[in-house]
Amino acid sequence: MEETQGRGLGGAVRRRRRALDLTLAVLADRSGLSVPFLSQIENERARPSIRSLQRIADGLQTTAVQLMAAAHDAGNPLHVVRAQDDAGLASDTGVRPLVRGNRQMHALEFTGTQHADREFLHQNDELMYVADGTAEVHAEGRTIVLDRGDTLYLTGGVRHRWRATSPETRVLLVAVSDGGDL
Repeated sequence: MEETQGRGLGGAVRRRRRALDLTLAVLADRSGLSVPFLSQIENERARPSIRSLQRIADGLQTTAVQLMAAAHDAGNPLHVVRAQDDAGLASDTGVRPLVRGNRQMHALEFTGTQHADREFLHQNDELMYVADGTAEVHAEGRTIVLDRGDTLYLTGGVRHRWRATSPETRVLLVAVSDGGDL
């Protein structure tokens, strides 16, 4: 029987929680999510939404991207991510990692409705490319509307938030890894 327990997103959450010597109850308190739900995620019986994953990441003092990266082996120098590959997230999140594993670069594809309910601050640079639809970015006291084909480069240290402004929006985010180990 092949050992698969702990290899997915739930395993990454569990490893990080244990590395910080936290109980599920403490993580539940920090994230605002229930102990049973967190247990189901760690045991790969539930898939978090991107918002839930961000709340878990905040409770674990890391990022959702780093948790997703920790869920996959980065030992192979060539790594293909297929469109139909399982991201480990709830199916309706509209988020798909385009690069997996702990790499020097992270890339995510966001499709459909995304909300500007969370502010981001990364130490390294980030590139946002709108492949379809439109997106609105709030940064440096400005609101920037990006249309299909537009690119926005954000220098590290710039607080920002963004949202899709049409349901057919598809945004690619590429960022240099913060280098945090899990």
